Amino acid sequence: MHRSTTSRRPRMVAALVSGVALALTLTACAQGSATRSDAAADSTSAGPTTVRYMNFSANDGHEADLAAIVAAFEAANTGITVQVETIPYADYFTKLQTAVAGGTASDAFELNYENFVTYAANGTLAELKGVDPSTYKESLLTAFTNDKVQYGLPESFSNVVLFYNKALFDAAGIATPTSSWTWADEKKAAVALTDKAAGVWGDYQPVSFHEFYKTLAQSGGEFFNADKTKATFASPQGIEAATWLVAKSGASMPTEADGAGTPDFDTNLFKQGKLAMWHSGIWMFSGLSEASDLSWDVAVEPGNTQKASAMFTNGVVVSAASKHQEAAQKWIEFLTASDTTVATRLKTAWELPPVDESKLGAYLDITPPANRQAVFDSLDAVVLPPVIESQQEMQDVVTEELGNAAAGRKSVEQALTDAQTRVDALLG
Repeated sequence: MHRSTTSRRPRMVAALVSGVALALTLTACAQGSATRSDAAADSTSAGPTTVRYMNFSANDGHEADLAAIVAAFEAANTGITVQVETIPYADYFTKLQTAVAGGTASDAFELNYENFVTYAANGTLAELKGVDPSTYKESLLTAFTNDKVQYGLPESFSNVVLFYNKALFDAAGIATPTSSWTWADEKKAAVALTDKAAGVWGDYQPVSFHEFYKTLAQSGGEFFNADKTKATFASPQGIEAATWLVAKSGASMPTEADGAGTPDFDTNLFKQGKLAMWHSGIWMFSGLSEASDLSWDVAVEPGNTQKASAMFTNGVVVSAASKHQEAAQKWIEFLTASDTTVATRLKTAWELPPVDESKLGAYLDITPPANRQAVFDSLDAVVLPPVIESQQEMQDVVTEELGNAAAGRKSVEQALTDAQTRVDALLG
């Protein structure tokens, strides 16, 4: 959900908080096992239970929506009260880190995927037991596991699809994109639809970390080795992926000199009818739907040797230190997949719930785009961001070196080799 397109996803992806691994390690040592123990046994049966829940995604516009979900949960679960604390995203992870290190973390709390990876690995989270896998989209549920243990539930998701201008395709007599397209199909159409004299470009895909790890997966490559001790993306598959991104610049895609990479450049270009294809996130749907004179639709992103779609997701977890783990798990199961939650999220456009598309008919009926089914089809083959403690530094390194290649300052091979060396240094 690229700091040109994907970075504008609604508060879904952020760098790991500096120092969080140390704080989590100390906390884990103090707590012992992350699984439920006698000391952390649920006390629901002893009387009324208050589950404290801390989150960031309801901030700035969805507080009432969360309150409605809480009210429905409490009505269906007498004896359990949910006490909500909503924190602005900019402050959230600093406050969470402090609470975890100090042993005052809420019974349940929200995590984006990147931070979930670190917290799950350090004993901070309670194992969730008895989760019905049929309730959730499989790829979303799997994202919140660690060593095949369920430590979190998906709360919401967003992903990237291929937007296209139907009018430009129709005027050129070119068939519009389908889910079976490959890079070769996209390139052929992009070249044919590019008219530099008219200011029309065939394609836009940012040359960035977020696009690189995805196209690397589309070529069958791996970002790290199995135990994440070494970066492996300067591989033949990595070179192929980076070349795919870099070679578009100036050929079928605008260059930095044309304005590529500046805020809203790609969005405005697409809205103006000057861009045939655009790799961007589904969070752009509502904004584009206001452009009544724009004829557009979406498709699953083309792959190379295989499909791989970028997915960004938030999840909810239960603290291993909580004395109300059973009640907290009931709460997060309701929060993530209840009929009340699904209806509330669809009505208010509060990101998408992680349930099977069979429960999301109302979403599929909204147009444009006509092919909203592509949003769910993209979940059949997803790739999640590679995560390390120095997340932001890693992202900046890869984007910088790819930019060097795009600008011709380095060859693709040299840029990837240099990026891999610099990422290895961050791994320690």
